[in-house]
Amino acid sequence: MAGRIPDQFIDELMNRVDIVDVIGDRLDLKRAGSNYQALCPFHNEKTPSFTVSPTKQFYHCFGCGAHGTAIRFLMEYDRMEFRDAVEHLARRVGMELPQGVQDDAAARLKPLYDALAQAAQHYRQWLRRHPDRALAVDYLKRRGLSGEIAAEYGLGFAPPGRDSLVRALGNPRLLMTAGLAADRGGEIRDRFWRRVMFPIRDRRGRIIGFGGRVLDSGEPKYLNSPETPVFHKGRELYGLYECLQVNPRPPRLVVVEGYMDVVALAQFGIREAVATLGTATSTAQMERLFRSTPNVVFCFDGDRAGRQAAWAPEEATQPTKRDCHQEFLLFLPARQETDSLVRAEGVDAFRERLAQARPLSEVFFEQLAAETDTSSVDGRARLAERAAPALRKLPPGIFRDLMIAQLAERTRADTDQVEALVLAGTAARPAAKPAARPAAAVMARRPIRLAIALLLQQPALAGLVEDLERLRELDTPGVDLFVELAALARAEPSLTSAGMLERFRDSPHEATLWKLAAWEHAVPESGLEAEFRGALTWMERLLDEKRLQYLDKKLQQGALTETELHEWQALLARKPMAPLGS
Repeated sequence: MAGRIPDQFIDELMNRVDIVDVIGDRLDLKRAGSNYQALCPFHNEKTPSFTVSPTKQFYHCFGCGAHGTAIRFLMEYDRMEFRDAVEHLARRVGMELPQGVQDDAAARLKPLYDALAQAAQHYRQWLRRHPDRALAVDYLKRRGLSGEIAAEYGLGFAPPGRDSLVRALGNPRLLMTAGLAADRGGEIRDRFWRRVMFPIRDRRGRIIGFGGRVLDSGEPKYLNSPETPVFHKGRELYGLYECLQVNPRPPRLVVVEGYMDVVALAQFGIREAVATLGTATSTAQMERLFRSTPNVVFCFDGDRAGRQAAWAPEEATQPTKRDCHQEFLLFLPARQETDSLVRAEGVDAFRERLAQARPLSEVFFEQLAAETDTSSVDGRARLAERAAPALRKLPPGIFRDLMIAQLAERTRADTDQVEALVLAGTAARPAAKPAARPAAAVMARRPIRLAIALLLQQPALAGLVEDLERLRELDTPGVDLFVELAALARAEPSLTSAGMLERFRDSPHEATLWKLAAWEHAVPESGLEAEFRGALTWMERLLDEKRLQYLDKKLQQGALTETELHEWQALLARKPMAPLGS
């Protein structure tokens, strides 16, 4: 198995890579003061709001919220996986992955990819020439598929014999590992038989698994490959590779129910459909979708089950949500499948339905409101309490602020109260009062927040922190994160802003750190150290105040030692203190 890429290697890579060169190879960057600007590649805009910082070595779009280091840019723009992006940048600056990482993963997996490719070839051949192929051919014809579309998607046929593939390819143990065969009572038999076969491709076009549609009344109707070393159904999307071959940057992707829906829509010229693999939409699948397009439409049956299923993308979307991302829901008429609806109404009518799909956020609030009585104070309070956990998962940004404002409007509550409920998880019951108007998000200039932002901008400032352990005694929000950052920067003096941010990839603090890293705090370069020292002084004063309160209590109890008495007198002599910040 491929070893984990060490943090130290990522740090050194971030030291050597120039993000301006990486992005400049792909976008038309223009100098704007100490930074560079371009039209954002992740959303449509006429005025540049995409900024690249050569000093911080990261990019940030003030229009849609996209941000990241050179690694994230390659993942988002070139749709690379993390490891591929690291390898690409390493080659660019003449670095080689550590020996422990350069293992034989590719060679180890190659037999699986080869077996899957050979299986797909046999399935295709059997669809054309097998004596029992008539059922499969008739089924595809009834669904209106042409030979061209069937060939493009690599459709095939698994014949009735339960050992056709095992006999054709041999090496049954390898076929089991690839998910193509299974042990049936001590005999290794084909996993798929008497089915139309739909090969599933990864982003490189390699076949990683299959879905099979039964041709009689057998069960299950659809059968997927099991989890294998190369196939993880919670991460993959059927048809995405084919969509991106037609249009590498589609303005919209449509998530439909199954394989046949994807292929049938392609037959009608709708080349933007993908399908999850028999599971609810996962966060990993949402990330993959949003790397490919800013707009995703989910198609569901209009019945109760379909409307309940609409919650799944809402849950999966929250951790990946950016302000430039939009999700929509299209509920189909009852007892209608996607391709049957296109046949009945025509392509233009179906495209019109897609254009009128409703925003997922709107349906989210409506479904919650339908289960509560929003005409009463208790009902509105229940609505707020039920919506808060979902909104809490959204990353900071304009979208979350607007969702909070909308919840405040629907509950007739004060926006600050609702925000407290969403972000902290506790708040007083929303009062029945006129709804507050949505306001632009403004980041308050609090000392601990500024200290973290300055430390991200210039990690070397951590050397000014004298006693990290003492700071851990503070229970002020944000101090733990500040101490963790300062300890990291002190342990690794060569760490850059980009390197520090990469260390927190996929951590609970990632969204907060990126927001602070991109914060326009208006502290000039020459004033960074003074501002940072001021924040440290603020923390020291908080510690003194906390200690003084403790000693005051012991004094009242008559329990002060002589040493503590001197300490109490020294702390008291430093008063009156200036008002503490919040």
